[in-house]
Amino acid sequence: MRFPHMLAAAALAVLLQACATVPAPTPDLAGAPAEARAPVTILVSIDGFRPDYLQRGVTPVLSRLAAEGLQAPMRPSFPSKTFPNHWTLVTGLRPDRNGIVANKMEDAARPDEVFTMATDDPFWWDEAEPLWVDAEQAGIRTATMFWPGSNVPFGGTLEKGGHGRVVGGTRPSDWQQFNQAVTGTQRVNGVLDWLRRPAAIRPRFVTLYFDTVDSAGHAYGPDDQRTTDAVAEVDKAVGMLADGLATLGQPANLVIVADHGMAQTSDTRTVMLGLPADSYHLVEAGPYAALTPLPGKEALVEKALLGRHPHMECWRKSEIPARFHYGRNPRVPAILCLAESGWTITDKAPKAPFTGGAHGYDHASPAMAALFIAHGPAFRPATLPAFDNVDVYPLLRDLLGLPAKAGTDGDDVPFRGWVKR
Repeated sequence: MRFPHMLAAAALAVLLQACATVPAPTPDLAGAPAEARAPVTILVSIDGFRPDYLQRGVTPVLSRLAAEGLQAPMRPSFPSKTFPNHWTLVTGLRPDRNGIVANKMEDAARPDEVFTMATDDPFWWDEAEPLWVDAEQAGIRTATMFWPGSNVPFGGTLEKGGHGRVVGGTRPSDWQQFNQAVTGTQRVNGVLDWLRRPAAIRPRFVTLYFDTVDSAGHAYGPDDQRTTDAVAEVDKAVGMLADGLATLGQPANLVIVADHGMAQTSDTRTVMLGLPADSYHLVEAGPYAALTPLPGKEALVEKALLGRHPHMECWRKSEIPARFHYGRNPRVPAILCLAESGWTITDKAPKAPFTGGAHGYDHASPAMAALFIAHGPAFRPATLPAFDNVDVYPLLRDLLGLPAKAGTDGDDVPFRGWVKR
């Protein structure tokens, strides 16, 4: 009596096995229409990348993009430091007007605080509105894979006792907190992952930042093979980005920049301030020294410093030459001393011999020149004369379809005729 049930069970098992071996129907991908994607604008910063690094024979990707698009040597703003120039690139205002006047600075309104490159209190960043704020307000989604200030909610307020919590303010829709341990490959993959999203949550303006060329330049100097190796490494990362965009079918206008160049330094090229320790307060030293005389010591300090010296020149902030566009912001200390390119100002003798690289010198120095490449459907190929980095901001607004912004320090004149409308 149980035998028929056994036969039925066996028959059912055979039927299920047959079903399992029949492949499921697949959609006809070849016949599916590809998504028509509008170009995305990607602002890429390669920190410390001098234009002449393209001549070292290790940059096949960047050299190709330069040959097929726009290229030029770009003048950074003074001081030729990382944070001031990154903030200039996305605000269109020079450091004296955008408030980020140095990598390290002080403000009389916050006498117990010092701004460093780890500071994310909006108080320090709120003197100039970054591009992603205007873009977000215009309905253009933005995403930043590292960019100084992009992790700070613009217009927000740091909550006292809130363990770093900020109330209010605007950030990009997507952003990543900088971590040097995140590799170039991971950074590129993060950007590509954003661009794989559905159109409704896909960014139209993206930033991407690489720091390894700058780090190598500081550690070894701009002419060292290890710096050239870092240049080759970042070229491969840009190649990964270009290949990934092609695979996605994502057209992109790439604007590839550096914040500054790099000069060779050594312990044999140092300038001692030579002031009594109780006569001044030093905020920064290196390629330039920013300091304030202590009360009652003004005459002593000014007599010792103001004017020309071997490999250094010093000014009151109100007398800094106009071409630097620097000295009006209250965050600039009372006296600025600027070293000759490749020299280092210090208040202490070097403890040991050293060689390396530095930036922060006269922004017109050839060693401080910064990379500029623009490649994509919006650009006609050309080699342009040198221009100031404040002009990148209006170019980005043009690419995003944002109207020109009044009151900025640059304009898009260098690119007219070379950007397709």
